[in-house]
Amino acid sequence: MYRFLLSRQWVILTLIGLVLVPAMIELGFWQLHRHERRVAQNAVIERNLDAKPVPMSELTSPGHTVPRSDYWRQTTATGTFDTAHEVVVRRRTNADDRVGFHVLTPLVLADGRAVLVNRGWVPAAADQKAFPEVPPAPGGTVTVTGRLKADETTDASGIKDLKGLPPRQVMLINSAQQSRLLDRQVLGGYLEQSGPEPASGSPELIPEPDHDSIGAHMAYAVQWWLFAAAVPVGWVILVRREKHDRAAAQSGSPEPAPTAA
Repeated sequence: MYRFLLSRQWVILTLIGLVLVPAMIELGFWQLHRHERRVAQNAVIERNLDAKPVPMSELTSPGHTVPRSDYWRQTTATGTFDTAHEVVVRRRTNADDRVGFHVLTPLVLADGRAVLVNRGWVPAAADQKAFPEVPPAPGGTVTVTGRLKADETTDASGIKDLKGLPPRQVMLINSAQQSRLLDRQVLGGYLEQSGPEPASGSPELIPEPDHDSIGAHMAYAVQWWLFAAAVPVGWVILVRREKHDRAAAQSGSPEPAPTAA
């Protein structure tokens, strides 16, 4: 009664099921790992945001790669803004998903080294090639507080580092690139400003990263595993139905006529 399983149709159907089950299981574990990474990242963000601010020079140095454990670490820097070498970072969005620029201004420390400060978001000018209207940075010696971020790279961010951009416009926030432009040492990574608040409300300070939501990755993992479990169950149901239909067809067929002696 099960010889039909050797038919072309059933062999193909069985092979498809054998491929789908491990693929769905693997997709479930992929979503589980994404869930675990999100939970771990949220824990790092919360811990570092709650940590006492420390001078940025204690966390990084020129050429230093900021480790993930220090991302969003509360930090401070004291110096004077070098507005002559201020640049804007293209294709950045604000909290309302409006596309504009991030304002990147070097802060020169007392020892002559610099810290890159992301002062926040400003809207784009009507002409994409034009430098946007950027409120001036505070003059004199200032203390900036913010979150430590790692240098942006194409590999890590997926953002292409386009060439031939208009003057004072960049695609990535990268201390090594800016160090060459400034002709001075720049601490690795950059400071994402959270204070003080700009007097005019612009640039718009970048909000804290979300560290409460864990997304739906666990739900997706469970769904994939349920799909994987449903494949063999569905295969068995189809086999039983095929067997039943074939048995019914045979029981309902007329008896063969007797042959003449």
